[in-house]
Amino acid sequence: MGKPRVVLVVGTRPDAIKSAPVALALLRRSDACETLLVSTGQHREMLDQALGAFGLTPDRDLEIMRPGQSLAALSCAALEGLDRALAEMEPDYVMAQGDTTTTFIASLAAFYRRIPFGHIEAGLRTRDLLNPFPEEFNRRAAAIVASQHFAPTRWAKENLLAEGHDPARVLVTGNTGIDAVLMVAEREPQDWFPEHRGRVLLVTTHRRENWGEPQAAIARAVRRLAETHGDLLVAVAMHRNPIVRETIVPILRDAPRTVLMEPPEYAKFVKLMQRSSLILTDSGGVQEEAPAFGVPVLVLRETTERPEGVQAGTAKLVGTDERRVFEEASRLLDDPAAYAAMAQAVSPYGDGRASERTANAVLRFLGCDAPEVNEWEH
Repeated sequence: MGKPRVVLVVGTRPDAIKSAPVALALLRRSDACETLLVSTGQHREMLDQALGAFGLTPDRDLEIMRPGQSLAALSCAALEGLDRALAEMEPDYVMAQGDTTTTFIASLAAFYRRIPFGHIEAGLRTRDLLNPFPEEFNRRAAAIVASQHFAPTRWAKENLLAEGHDPARVLVTGNTGIDAVLMVAEREPQDWFPEHRGRVLLVTTHRRENWGEPQAAIARAVRRLAETHGDLLVAVAMHRNPIVRETIVPILRDAPRTVLMEPPEYAKFVKLMQRSSLILTDSGGVQEEAPAFGVPVLVLRETTERPEGVQAGTAKLVGTDERRVFEEASRLLDDPAAYAAMAQAVSPYGDGRASERTANAVLRFLGCDAPEVNEWEH
């Protein structure tokens, strides 16, 4: 009997970043299993850049994206492509991370072919099915069919247990995104804004629920911050979606000391987070990654599936109201004590060994020789 085959499915930049350390951990155990990486190409250039930061390329790229594609069209194309790939590859186990459309479809494709599915970053919940949309549905649906749930925190595990999932199939690993960010930060040089002696404010906003007026309000608040804080350089990493750019660019293109940039490749973005004094974002991944560098995060959303950071004090929910965003950011920029309280809070998201725990748990599930796995305790 040959070695078991594991297929790890990715589609977006966050998928690539958080799955890459798991893929590398499994590839190091090529004596025990064969590991293949399949890409749907949901985020084309950003996905390839992120994988490249870890020296990975997909074994198969489904190339499903088309201009102006709806969620329904994306889902149909991904399901058909993945079903064909699984039929040809005949894996013994399928994995995907998080809450993207790619992840939901990977879980469905595996279920239809009765292949065990492992869900990385399982158990995040807002308990509002429409916020964030469609991510809250995606992660709940993936959990229904998962054979193993790799929860990043104790809170995420408790969510899964409350939904009735088998405790024996839920493992707290820590977040694999912390593994990724620490790996990259250690080896990359710092070369952002060497001529700027002051502080850097990093801004990222892309979520569907913030399109239109919410993003316009965010941009107006950011402009006011640049105008009222003379030592501040504002770096806006713009999502490639034209809907986002059509809102942000007219408001910020002539703001003082404001740089509108293409989304940096992952390794450079990690160093940009490290260079920043404060981050305004609606990204889930950034909420987890920034505390590893002691950078406070103001979350541009009404809800978050990552309340551990809010509870620990590394992040704060501020929504998208222009006045509130401006005032909360100004408070941190102007009050050293308030800033220090967030910057010195301890990250609740991981210790850099989540991918090792995840890989060993998969190998043991498949009957391979692997160390016993102990949960991460924070």
